[in-house]
Amino acid sequence: MAQPAFEEIAEDFAFMEDWEDRYRHVIDLGKALPAFPDALKVPATKVDGCASQVWLQPKITDGQFHFDGDSDAMIVRGLIAVLRALYNDLPCAAVAAVDAHGELARLGLHDHLSAQRSNGVRAMIERIRLTASA
Repeated sequence: MAQPAFEEIAEDFAFMEDWEDRYRHVIDLGKALPAFPDALKVPATKVDGCASQVWLQPKITDGQFHFDGDSDAMIVRGLIAVLRALYNDLPCAAVAAVDAHGELARLGLHDHLSAQRSNGVRAMIERIRLTASA
């Protein structure tokens, strides 16, 4: 079972009948992300493999994984919010056990994202897993 914040997103998606509403919801999730300082938009936080500019800043406190992020694309910023709901506040050791592709498939995202966006999501997931396992 996913994190409660992700389950809430999955429940919201279940009530929405069309993908326009779901896209709007993902964008709204991105708009609600905390501000990401420009000072953190550096090569070390940039995620390669994304069509858009994407930055992820991990924080590990007392063995708990957390990250913040930003993107220059609204939909990608929303996807960062979805990934935060999936991974934030997990013990680092549990991050690798998350079936991110399976959880995102529950939302139907794989079927409705472009190949470039899907590649970007995979790159973000890989960065999250690598960071948590380090």
